[in-house]
Amino acid sequence: MGRILLAIAILLVLGILGVIGYAYLGDMTPASQQQRLEVTLPGMTAPGGTGGN
Repeated sequence: MGRILLAIAILLVLGILGVIGYAYLGDMTPASQQQRLEVTLPGMTAPGGTGGN
């Protein structure tokens, strides 16, 4: 019974080390892209305009 618990403990430690190693060394950066969205605010006339003031 002791050998089985020892084997489980060793596998658990190796699994944890594997996950930590993958987190530090794995390329998990998200794909990024630039997005632009034009917003018209209340009181604005045209882009670059003076507005309602």
